Amino acid sequence: MNTLKLYRVEFAVLLELLGTRSVDDLNEEQIRSYLLWLIEKRKYGESQIHTAVNAIKFYFEKVMKGERKVYEIPRPIKPLLLPRVHAKSKLIDLIQKTNNLKHRCILMLAYAAGMRVSEIVHLEIADIDSDRMTIFIKRAKGKKDRLVSLSPVLLENLRSYFKMYRPKKYLFEGANGEMYSIRSVQQVFREAKDRAGIKMKGGIHTLRHSFATHLLESGTDIRFIQELLGHESLKTTVRYTHVSIKTMQHIRSPLDDLDLPNASESK
Repeated sequence: MNTLKLYRVEFAVLLELLGTRSVDDLNEEQIRSYLLWLIEKRKYGESQIHTAVNAIKFYFEKVMKGERKVYEIPRPIKPLLLPRVHAKSKLIDLIQKTNNLKHRCILMLAYAAGMRVSEIVHLEIADIDSDRMTIFIKRAKGKKDRLVSLSPVLLENLRSYFKMYRPKKYLFEGANGEMYSIRSVQQVFREAKDRAGIKMKGGIHTLRHSFATHLLESGTDIRFIQELLGHESLKTTVRYTHVSIKTMQHIRSPLDDLDLPNASESK
């Protein structure tokens, strides 16, 4: 569910509670009371209450063109959730054990270009520019266009896929030529994980995380990674520094400095 849909769902909760009363008549104190009610009575967690606050702010500030409001309420701090990243050896298994060419290209695209699943299904044939070796992503998150590089290995596979499947408009199409569904792409990834024996939790978005982290580990400037991912804030991209193993590989554990016998010697 995208951000605006989440806002609509949360704002509908407020409208239902108000009944015939207009939301425009609410003052800041009443809004704060409503938010506290969500926390105490509806047992809203940190993610939900953040969405509820932002939905209200969006209505008054963006829709009604009002002044920016700050609601003094203890908004729960979101935990720093580190992105899940696949080892390159696991990605090789994931791709090589996917025999269906269409499915293999979907997985390769997600990793090679760091694309979101919604961006993959909306991608059109015309968005692949083999002359400039770029992929044009239209109206991505935040309604922003962006360019990402086209991998030569991916292009070679896409050409074979095109000759076999002959899609008409969208790069990946369903049985009747319609856009391939997000659910289908997610299922493709789940089945590929099972074949590769990958136990790590997480959906196809982990390929986007792996793309960013592996670029960082190879020395790519983090601001360039930000552009490739389409992140509005560098803070979002910086989290990949927390899972990069490039620095960790050079850190020696203090355990290794202890004069301990190995397992075979201790028996």
